[in-house]
Amino acid sequence: MIRELGRSIGNAVMETVGRAASTVQERRPLPVDLLESEDAYLAVFDAPGTTSSDVQVRFEDNTVEVRVDRFRDFHEGYDMLLPGRGLALDGQITLPADADVDPKEADATLRQNGTLEVRVPKEDTASEMPVTEETDTTEGEDATDDGA
Repeated sequence: MIRELGRSIGNAVMETVGRAASTVQERRPLPVDLLESEDAYLAVFDAPGTTSSDVQVRFEDNTVEVRVDRFRDFHEGYDMLLPGRGLALDGQITLPADADVDPKEADATLRQNGTLEVRVPKEDTASEMPVTEETDTTEGEDATDDGA
């Protein structure tokens, strides 16, 4: 009887601790690195245990926003003792203020190692400018000669 009571209390404590750990994980933002190359920014988020259908990526106000809604697999013949993994995870990274990017060309790749890479290309701001040639007026002629 005492053994069963101890086991029941232990299970209740484990479940409470697991739920608390899960809640903390869901409230903490996903870890992220921001990298820059000559032609793009790359945001690398930790997103373990996800599939591409679990992930939503948005770009708004110069910020890459990620939402992960994972699902917990249930295993036949096993009882859940510690539900410690957060299932709804969020993360974001704001690009530098002077970043000139083309979000319509962005792409996201979920890697097998559990990272999500979001590549946002830089806008090609270089453009050719027309060149005009200065014309000289002949010496002694008035450029505003009106024939008088």
